[in-house]
Amino acid sequence: MARSIQSIERAAAVLRLLAGGERRLGLSEVASAIGLAKATTHGLLRTLQQEGFVEQDEASGKYQLGAELLRLGNSYLDVHELRARALVWTDDLARSSGESAYLGVLHQRGVLIVHHVFRPDDSRQVLEVGAMQPLHSTALGKVLTAYDPVAHSEALETRFTALTPATATDPAAFERTLDEVRARGWASDIEETWDGVASVAAPIVDRRRMPVGAVGITGAVERVLDGSTPRPALVAAVRDCARAVSRDLGAGRF
Repeated sequence: MARSIQSIERAAAVLRLLAGGERRLGLSEVASAIGLAKATTHGLLRTLQQEGFVEQDEASGKYQLGAELLRLGNSYLDVHELRARALVWTDDLARSSGESAYLGVLHQRGVLIVHHVFRPDDSRQVLEVGAMQPLHSTALGKVLTAYDPVAHSEALETRFTALTPATATDPAAFERTLDEVRARGWASDIEETWDGVASVAAPIVDRRRMPVGAVGITGAVERVLDGSTPRPALVAAVRDCARAVSRDLGAGRF
């Protein structure tokens, strides 16, 4: 197993520490939190500051995250081919379905939301780009787990936490659900993650027909469901969106 680079590990610890709070931290506070001498910590902070990853408040001398991290984060999302290819199609999906549209990828044993289109009404909504969703209970997560072997392995290694009374926590039952997802080509989440909320999602594949993400919609159960199952028109809209993005990624027609 390759050895890690200690200086990078320490720099990462500093950044995580500064990202975890809502206030600036002084040198002594940072050094104490990460368990390093002040001189060593000061060297890390000075280097991170020179690179723009950390900023120091002139008045207090305390440290906070720098603008370069935000630039890198936005750059990642902007150049992410999947997100770029999906922008127009997810806009169309939100407009045609009347619900919020989400684009998700596998990340750290969960679903990272890389694009979110608001529901096209005047309601107050919160942008969820960067949010993490569980693999075992969400429609996006089930799709990734059903089609991506890595996601499947990671899902089974995590604890199946019951988020609502409807959440499936039995691995055998979860596997049966994944078989259904593969058979019909889409997944649903009916109050398994949030009470009163239902979702539908479908897989996105690349030119090699490998799964690279999932797209879906989320809304109130009374709008998304027809009885106890998702409305066929919404399922069709989600699947059409997934196919369109996949074709733009070179998957061809399927």
